[in-house]
Amino acid sequence: MNSRAFTLSLVIAIMAVFMVQTYIEGEEAKFIAKYGEAKFVVKAKMDINELEVIDDSKVDIAKVPENYVQPGAFTKKEDLYNTIAAVPIKAGEQITKPRVLYPGSKTGLSRQIDQGKRAFSIRVSEDEAVAQLLKPGDRVDVLGVIDYAGGKIEQMKSKTVLHDVYVLATGKRVTGNIPMAGMKIENEIKKLDLNTYTNFRTVTLELTPDEVQKMAFLIKASKGIFLSLRNNDDKTVSRLPSAQLYDVLGDDDAGEAKTYFLEKKAREEKRK
Repeated sequence: MNSRAFTLSLVIAIMAVFMVQTYIEGEEAKFIAKYGEAKFVVKAKMDINELEVIDDSKVDIAKVPENYVQPGAFTKKEDLYNTIAAVPIKAGEQITKPRVLYPGSKTGLSRQIDQGKRAFSIRVSEDEAVAQLLKPGDRVDVLGVIDYAGGKIEQMKSKTVLHDVYVLATGKRVTGNIPMAGMKIENEIKKLDLNTYTNFRTVTLELTPDEVQKMAFLIKASKGIFLSLRNNDDKTVSRLPSAQLYDVLGDDDAGEAKTYFLEKKAREEKRK
């Protein structure tokens, strides 16, 4: 009797499992017919900022129904290594081809420039660029020493020409730390260590077209161009008068200097 009851229970259990499995398979078939087969896609593990380099730590593989796969979605993580996010990507979003860039012309400096502005580079030495402690994103004032009297120091003037200017780049180091310098070998980008990069000889500023014209003239006409670093939150613009030799010497010594140059001028005229 117990044997018959056990056999009957076993048959009922098998039939129940079969019916459940048949039901699940039927529902799965309906789901596939409606939404498509499951496909592998690459999703963002975390929020990825615009112009941020994408690597293995920021992406993962997930299965989604075929009808929910976005056009151009990546299916392999390795296809995304060392690409750059063209737009912000939220965690959990599928990563598609239109949303990424490869290092090249479209990831260069031009993307960093505001509309209506221009990038303008100037050559600098260590003493002209705050001991090369400048970095992209800083703001500076631009000063020039104007010599319009043929080397006569008493007539030279130092003038703050531009105020609160945005630094786009120092050498090859650009805002956003985009891998501007390097070459692609297999799946790796060999790039400069921009976090400690201070060996630069140029600084690139973001200027209006009018300011570009002034800077071009200043480069040709001045005895030197100097950058003074300012606090990024300080938007004060001080319209200062030009500084001359006598301003530097102050009241105590300016008189002596003026006397010297007057006597020098008199001697030169006497020789004529």
